[in-house]
Amino acid sequence: MLPYMPSITYPLSMRYQPQRIAIDEGLKRGHDFHQLMEGRRSVRMFSDTPVPEEVIETAVLTANTSPSGAHQQPWTFVATNDPEVKHRIRVAAEIEERQNYEGGRLPLAWREALAHIGTNSDKSYLDVVPWIVVAFAQKSTPLADGTLVKNYYVSESVGIACGLFIASLHTMGLATLTHTPNPMGFLNDIFERPVTERPYILFPIGYPADNCEVPDLVRKPLDQILIRK
Repeated sequence: MLPYMPSITYPLSMRYQPQRIAIDEGLKRGHDFHQLMEGRRSVRMFSDTPVPEEVIETAVLTANTSPSGAHQQPWTFVATNDPEVKHRIRVAAEIEERQNYEGGRLPLAWREALAHIGTNSDKSYLDVVPWIVVAFAQKSTPLADGTLVKNYYVSESVGIACGLFIASLHTMGLATLTHTPNPMGFLNDIFERPVTERPYILFPIGYPADNCEVPDLVRKPLDQILIRK
């Protein structure tokens, strides 16, 4: 299936007037959303409790609201809950990760930076988790006549979309992880994606396991991330 391409000509402008809300209500919504997202953690211990497909569809639709360069929407989300496919992904990911962690492919400084998180080449959670979703970045878009349209600001656009995807999942009570085994070309083969797309992030998606533990990390305070001039 070819990626979505707009079939209409967009007007130069359209009237946009979202409902204005009182600043007190706006701040309350903002604070509530911050508190919700403050509870988000990357999870590597998942329950096998089933997750309905509508959850995945809703999160992808939310990601699809993301701004993108020239409104080219250069993303493809591929989802699977097939145990055989998930196992193929695990086997391929662990081959690459063993090269990274045990084979010395990751520079020592990189491995030291990861040490406090406790990550390693074991990706057994990929067999357990109900869903795996891979976001692919479309470097170019193929048209029906075989020509390619170059996409712009691809990494920026897909990165923002993935952020909205994560926020949507957390809002619905699900957990995920931004897994980026390197290299990730095996995902093109498993999901039969064209060479015009590159794997961007692999998302295992499910509920945290009952015995789930995460690193006790502290986020930077506001005065370290916001500069007022």
